[in-house]
Amino acid sequence: MMDRRLSPANKRVADPSMRESWPGVQYVDPEPYAVHWPLVDLRNAPEGRRDRQLLFGETVGVYEMHEGWAFVQSTKDNYVGYVPKSSLANVPEATHRVTAAASHVYARPDFKSRDLMRLSHGCLLHGLAVENGFLQTADGYVPFVHCGDVGDRQPDPLVEAKLFLDTPYLWGGNSRFGIDCSGLVQAAFLACGVGCPGDSDLQEAQLGYDLPADAPLERNDLLFWKGHVALVADEGRLIHANAHHMAVTYEGVDAAINRINAQGDGPVTSRKRVVLPA
Repeated sequence: MMDRRLSPANKRVADPSMRESWPGVQYVDPEPYAVHWPLVDLRNAPEGRRDRQLLFGETVGVYEMHEGWAFVQSTKDNYVGYVPKSSLANVPEATHRVTAAASHVYARPDFKSRDLMRLSHGCLLHGLAVENGFLQTADGYVPFVHCGDVGDRQPDPLVEAKLFLDTPYLWGGNSRFGIDCSGLVQAAFLACGVGCPGDSDLQEAQLGYDLPADAPLERNDLLFWKGHVALVADEGRLIHANAHHMAVTYEGVDAAINRINAQGDGPVTSRKRVVLPA
């Protein structure tokens, strides 16, 4: 059965690879664009609900511009949806990534100058030069200490996840300003060079390998429930974005398992271990 979230097709256009499975529309090759807003909702339909979010600088393939909306597929995880046409631009390839929890773009290379917009961890930037400790971009200046080379891999997903501690819970969120369980896991693993889907059911199906029920948990293992995922911090604790605390928090492994079961969301459905790049 076709998964709408990963299938670039609507009632007017589709990717050429879908000729047989999605007949009767125009088949178009995607055009590359990048997000040029600090953050944009990726919606299931124009004016529809938020499925996920895209960050500044993240790239998409655009299949259609129609009545102010762009029908796109995200490069990072192949998620499909709609964003406002005005949120996209043709920009040079990214050279840097925001590695701090969050940052700002300033009007000048001076922390006392006017801040122009906020950036979340993971935003992608095209740097022009480094001046007075700031990365110069076409949109302003970002503290260079908050930036890393776009090709750098971080070594530890848990360290990346900890940057989001106390971030407010936001269903479908992908930023330091609001994030959900799968968004947290995706941000942590993408920073470490591990391809990661956007939703917890896709992550459960695609990430890592299954652990036996009696295997000791290790740092960066994943626990899955129906509709939820958490990252193991150590044998006794996990870190997750959760609606119970409405934030990214640490929680005891046993306490979380018992609480989630008691609230009617069932037992752990799988325990996974992800092999990190060497």
